[in-house]
Order: sequence, then structure tokens, then C-alpha cells
Amino acid sequence: MNANANTTSGWDQQVDLLVMGAGPAGMTTALVAALEGIKPLILEKSAWVGGTAATSAGTVWIPGNRQSLEAGYTDSADAAARYMDALIGGPDVDGRRTAYLATGPKVVDYLREKTDVHFVPCGKHPDYRDMDGAAITGRALAPAMFDGRLLGKDFERVRPPIPEFMVLGGMMAGKSDLAPLIHRFQSMSNFIYSGKLFLRYVVDRLRYSRGTRVVMGNALVSRLFYSLRKKNVPVMFETTVQEVIWDAGRVVGVVAQSQGKRLRIQTRRGLVIATGGYGHNTKLRQMFMPTPTPPLSVACQSNTGDGIELGLAHGGVVAPETQGPGAFWTPVSVTKRPDGSRGVYPHLSLDRAKPGLIAVNSAGKRFVNEANSYHDFVEGMYASHKTVPTMPAYLICEANFVKQYGLGNVYPGTTNLKRFEADGYLLTAATLEALALKLKIPSENLTATVSRYNAMAVQGKDLDFGKGDSELNRFNGDTTQMPNPCLRPIAHGPFVAMEVWPAEIGTSTGLMTNADAQVLDSQGQVRDGLYAVGNDMASIMMGTYPGPGTTLGPGLTFGYRAAMHAAGKTV
Repeated sequence: MNANANTTSGWDQQVDLLVMGAGPAGMTTALVAALEGIKPLILEKSAWVGGTAATSAGTVWIPGNRQSLEAGYTDSADAAARYMDALIGGPDVDGRRTAYLATGPKVVDYLREKTDVHFVPCGKHPDYRDMDGAAITGRALAPAMFDGRLLGKDFERVRPPIPEFMVLGGMMAGKSDLAPLIHRFQSMSNFIYSGKLFLRYVVDRLRYSRGTRVVMGNALVSRLFYSLRKKNVPVMFETTVQEVIWDAGRVVGVVAQSQGKRLRIQTRRGLVIATGGYGHNTKLRQMFMPTPTPPLSVACQSNTGDGIELGLAHGGVVAPETQGPGAFWTPVSVTKRPDGSRGVYPHLSLDRAKPGLIAVNSAGKRFVNEANSYHDFVEGMYASHKTVPTMPAYLICEANFVKQYGLGNVYPGTTNLKRFEADGYLLTAATLEALALKLKIPSENLTATVSRYNAMAVQGKDLDFGKGDSELNRFNGDTTQMPNPCLRPIAHGPFVAMEVWPAEIGTSTGLMTNADAQVLDSQGQVRDGLYAVGNDMASIMMGTYPGPGTTLGPGLTFGYRAAMHAAGKTV
């Protein structure tokens, strides 16, 4: 379909830059566009902003960022480049890796100076692999806490976190809040701190559907949305792109369906695809993910591959052979919510690294370093599954472990596990033999596995998988446990088992682009006026997972680069 880009006739609306999707990458693109003097419009399929990021930890991985350097943490883009080269392997053939490392710190500064999107250094937060160029501090940033009341009624447009990540049905708690809340009766300071949080939440619920003290990924998307509102950037909700209009080999507009209305929208500078990947597209999951295709997903339900399919239909290409397993992984347990629906709890960092927990396959044998990153844990599941069924795998620990550290959706301090056993979330037994019987795995193997693990735990050295050897392992372990913060015998019943499955937190196979996020065709030529960012862009990590915020860092960075390119500005 053709249209004359130089006329106003036939268009219901005219903008400079159209953005499909209101996740962090899409919102960053639109925000930067507005700041650079061009008129953006966001088309969002769902009724909320935020996408999957709204339910995430919200950390961004930006090596060499100034905020960490000012806080006294040392890092450099050169070291990060060595780390990425070692992890990913091969040369940076398309220049996107180099562009990311050079631009990422600029984006953080730009947002801090011009918007309400502010980050704070995480301090010590090790990269996920110990290799040349890896850092212990300085690369991870967290979004600053946000007061949702600033958004007024628009706060209800921010996608809420998953229920499993909220307290009392609607109160968010960040990592720094957990210790005071769990130990609120152990000191006056903890009691006062917790009391203030609870009081704030009670007052919030008089006006809002949930607490307005937002942290983690919800803070990031709230800050982006608030900044967009201050710049008067419109977001059209419940709107999908039906057709893309080309003229003289360039995107000039779209036909959109918005709340029952058909609209022709002109875009003078291009169309940005930022729909969040293909988490809930069965066909693409089967094409790009390993076998067996994971049945579960952490992605929000609106991530159905619309953007990738649109890009493919208009000359874009994917190269799944360069994208590893097609996704970034986490093990999840399946929860049963009060309303009877099913949820998934991602086992990211709070339980697997703690001392006194192992993971076993259906043969009752360990198969992975349980304290490795969530992505590497699932990679271990797939490797084991080639010879022994490992989907699901089983986390094994003592009931005392659950009381001390929690396990999945079971909070620390929980002593009565009957409710969780009744709804099938976990299993308990007085002996390991009885637990194996419930799991239908060989009891002799499970007892032998635990016996060997216990002997290594006493010595403080995991000779089989190296649990506790890496900086990441020790960071997420328990420093009070000596000599290894990740090892402690599993010796005293009752014993607990929890079923975990692989799931993706974001897809990695996407449209091939250049360093300015322009979509490329099969010949490597630019599809003029068409951009892809976020999880719709082929990941620069090529199936690896270097550190916390592996998707969000590039999402913000290439959203910025796309907007600057569309605005005709030099990065």
C-alpha cells in the first residue's frame, strides 16, 4: 500500500515517530524522541505500560556508568569488552556490542539530566561468570524507588508486579526491605521500618488498587511513564498495527486498530518495533527455543511476537543460529493463587545459592551448580535432560532451610508447610527415602547424592559442581556459613522438595539490526524507516547472560540510539 508522505490527506493522525509497545525500550525511544524535538506516539496492545519489565527486578547492566564510578566503584568499558568477548566469543562483526558499551553510560546520564528516570548503583553485584574482564562491582544499576501517587489516576495504567512478588496482596518490597520485614520483631529499628511500610500501604489502599511505593522493574516503568506524561507523549492503549504503509521504499505510516476504530497514522521518521518478543507465540517458541519447548513463561501475556512477525513480513530477518537457546532462562515453580489461577515464581537469587539446598533430576542425582545464575541453571537442566529426564527438576532441602531462607513463594520464617503441601506447591517427608518415594525417584540414588553432598559440605568444597567457588555464588549465599557460604549438610528432617521447570524471562531471537537499531534485510541492507528495539531486536548477547539486567540495559541503550537516529542526531 502506498501513500504520499508529503500530504496530510488520508491520514487520521500525523506524527514523527511511531513506537509499537510501551515497555522500557519503547518508552525510552519515545521519550528521547520527544526530548530531541520530534513528535512521537506510542501504540500499546494492552491496557498497561511496562510489559514484562514491570514484573522484573528492574536492574540494568551498564558497564562504565558514571553513577557507580562516583560512588567509588571501579569499572571500564574496556574490561567489559574483554568480558563479553570471552563470554560470547568471536568478533563484534556488526558493531552493536561496541555501540552498546560506548552508549550505555551516556543513556543513563542523559536520562538522569533530562528526565525522572534515575538509577542508583547496586554496589557489589558480580557479573554472572568468572572470566577475563568480569567485575564484582560497578556495572549493575537499580531504578530509584518511585512514588506512584505522582501519576495520579495514571498509576492504574502501570502493569502491576506478579502477585508472588507482593506482600499482603499489593505491597511491593525491594531486596533491602526483606530483612527488616522478616525480622521486624527482632529490633526496634526493624519494627519501626516495617510499621512505616505497612502504614503507607494501608493508606494507599484507600485510593489505589495496590501500594504506590514502587521498586524494582515497576519503579523503572513508572519513572518512564511519568517522564512521558510530563513531556505530553501520548500512549494509545489497546491498539494494534494491522498494516504497514510504504512509499518509495520507506515506511510512511500504519493502519491501526484502536478500541474498535480503524486509523491511518502517518509517521514521518519511521516505525519502531518494541513489542517485547515472542514469549506467548507458540509457533515462534517451537521454532526458536530448544526441545522440549518450555511450557511456562514469565513474560506478560501480551508478548505474542507481533513485532517480530511484522518485521519478517516486511523484509526483516532473524538468525536463530546466532542466538543460542532463543531466550534468557530462569527456573520457576508453579504456584496456585487464591483465585484458583496458576502463577509462576522465578527462582532468581533468594534460595538456590543458600547453604543446604541441592537440585536433582529424575534419577535423584545433582546435575548443576545450584548457585549459578538462573540462566545457567536452566542451561544445566537442558544439558542433563539429554540423558536423564530433568524437566521438572527438584529442589531438595530441610524444613529448617525453608524457615531460615524461604523457598520460592514460601517466605522465610514459615514453619507450617501444610498449606503449601496441600495445594501441591511442595512435598515434605520425615526421611529422604520417603521423600524419594513421593517424587517417584530412586531412593538409593537420592540418599547417596545427599550423603556425598553432605561430606563435601563439611569440607566446604563442592568437588562435583563448584557451588560456592564463584563471586556470584558467594554473593547470593550466606556469609555466616563457614567455610563455604553456599554449602551446609542436609541432615535433619523433615525434608522438603519443590518442583521447578524452565521458563524464559525474555526472548533473545529477534530481528537483525545495525547499531542504530535499523532493521536489516537478508542482504544486510536497511529497511528504511523500520527499527527494532528491546526483545524484538536480535540480542547482542547471542544467547549468553553476562550479568543482572542483560535485557534492560540494551533495551534502553538501543531505544536511545533509534530515537537519536530518527531525529537526525549524532550519538
